[in-house]
Amino acid sequence: MPPARAGYAVPWWAAWLHGLPHRGLRLQPVPAAFRPRDPDYQQSLLFLGLVSAVCLGLNLLFLTVYLICLCCCRRDQEPETKRPHSRCVTWMAITAGLICCMAVGVGFYGNSEANDGVYQLLYALDHANHTLTGIDSLVAGTVLQMQVGLEQHLARLNEVLAARGDYLQTLKFMQQLSGSIVLQLSGLPVWQGTSANLTALAGQVAYVEYYRWLAYLLFFILILAVCLLACLGLAKRSRCLLATTLCSALLTLVLGWASMAVDTAAAVGTSDFCVAPDEFIMNQTESDISTAVVHYYLYCEQSLSNPFQQALTVFQRSLTTMQIQVQGLIQFALPLFPTAENDLLGVQQLLNSSETSLHQLTAMLDCRGLHKDYVDALIGICYDGVEGLLYLVLFSLLVAASFSTIICAAPRAWRLFAGRDRDYDDMDEEDPFNPQARRMAAHAPARGHLRSFCSYSSSLGSQSSLHPPAQTVSNAPVSEYMNQAVLFGGNPRYENVPLIGRGSPPPTYSPSMRATYLSVTDEHVRRPGAEFPA
Repeated sequence: MPPARAGYAVPWWAAWLHGLPHRGLRLQPVPAAFRPRDPDYQQSLLFLGLVSAVCLGLNLLFLTVYLICLCCCRRDQEPETKRPHSRCVTWMAITAGLICCMAVGVGFYGNSEANDGVYQLLYALDHANHTLTGIDSLVAGTVLQMQVGLEQHLARLNEVLAARGDYLQTLKFMQQLSGSIVLQLSGLPVWQGTSANLTALAGQVAYVEYYRWLAYLLFFILILAVCLLACLGLAKRSRCLLATTLCSALLTLVLGWASMAVDTAAAVGTSDFCVAPDEFIMNQTESDISTAVVHYYLYCEQSLSNPFQQALTVFQRSLTTMQIQVQGLIQFALPLFPTAENDLLGVQQLLNSSETSLHQLTAMLDCRGLHKDYVDALIGICYDGVEGLLYLVLFSLLVAASFSTIICAAPRAWRLFAGRDRDYDDMDEEDPFNPQARRMAAHAPARGHLRSFCSYSSSLGSQSSLHPPAQTVSNAPVSEYMNQAVLFGGNPRYENVPLIGRGSPPPTYSPSMRATYLSVTDEHVRRPGAEFPA
C-alpha cells in the first residue's frame, strides 16, 4: 500500500459510491478501479444510467396505471352536490409547488458546488502547468547560455590570453565545467509533453463544465416556468393551459430522470478515481516519467529524497568553481590584459544569471509546489465536485416527485373544470346570478329588451291589482290567472320579482302613455277573460 498523503483523505461519500456494485451490461461483476478507457468499466457506468432509465419506466408505468384507474372509476355526480375533489386538487398543487421550489433550491446549490469543484481543479491544473512550463524554460535558457553565450566569451578570451598558458588552462577548465552543467541539465525530465496533456485536459474539462452548468441553469428555468404555468392554469381554470402543463410536465419528468442517470454515472466514476488517484496517475505517466519522480511528487514526504538533487548539486558546485576562477582572472589577468575586461565581466554576469536560474529551478523542482496543486485538485473534484453531483441526484429525485404529483393532479383538475361547466350549463339561463346567462343576454339584446318590457308590464299589473276590492281578485279562476302569468313574460316568477324604481315608467314613454297603460291594465284585471291588447 502506498503511504498516505498529508492534506487529503478520501471523503466518506466517495468511498460509499466506490463500494456500489459495478456490473456490465450482462450483469457480470467489473473491477471498481478507475479505468476510463476500458470497455468493461465504461459498461459498468452505462449500467448505472440504465438503472435510472428503468426507474423512469416504472414511474411512467405507475402514472399510466393511475390515469387508467382514474378514468375507469369515474362517477357521474349530481350537479347540485358539492365536489369533494377540489380540495384534494388544491393540496396536490400546493405539495407539488413546494417540492418544485425545494428541488430548484437543491439543484442550484448542487450546481454551484460542482462548478466550484471543477474550477478549483482547473486552477490547480493551470498552476501546475505554469510550474512545468517554467522548469522547461529555465533549463532551456541555462543550457543556451552555457552553450552559446559562455562559449563565445571563452573563445575571445583564448585569443586575448594566448600568451599565458596558465590562464588558458583556467579557461579550459571553465569550459569543462560548463559542459558538465549542460550534461546535468540535459538529464532532467522534459515536461513539455506533460504540460501539453494538462493543457488539453483543462480545455476539455472547462468546455464540458461550461455547457453542463448552462444546461442545468436552463433546466431550472424550465422547471420554474412549468410550475408557474400549472399555477396559472389552475387559477384561470383553463383547459388549454392545463393540457400544456401536462405535456411540459412529462417532458420535464423525462429530463429529470436523464439528468439523474448522467449525474449518478459521473459521481460513481469520479469516486472511483478519488479512492485511488495515485495508481491511475502512475499508470498514465509510466511511459514518459520515471516512477521515482512521480512517486516523489505524489507523496512529497521528508523521507523521500529529491531525484534531482544530484544534478542540482553538480550544477551548484560547477557554478561556484567557475565564479572563483573568473574572480581570479579579473584580479590577476585583467591588469596585464585590459582588453579582456568586457569578456571577463560578461562571463561573470552570465554566471550570476545562471545562479539565479539555479535557485528558481531548485524551488520549482521541489515537490511541495506541485504536490500542493495535486492535493488542491483532488479536494476540488472529490469534495466539492462529488458533493455537488450528489445534490444534483437529489434534485432529480425531487423533480420526479414534484412533476409526478402535477401529472396526477391534472386529470382531477380537468374533471373539476368540466363539472363546473356542466353546473353552469344546467342553471336557469334567465337567472340573473348565472354568468352564462349574462353572457347570453349580452349576445341577444333584442330578447333582453322584450323580457324587460314584459317584466315592466307584470309589475304594472301587480301595482294595479292592489287597489281593487279583495273579492274581485279572490274570485279569479286559477286557469285565468295562469293565462295572465303566461301573457306577462311566460314565467310566473316574474310577477313577484321586485324591480328597481317600481312605478317609474320606462324612459321612452311619456306620462300620457303611462296613464293609458294603467287604465288598460286596470280594466283587464276587473274583467277576467278579457284579451290583453297587442
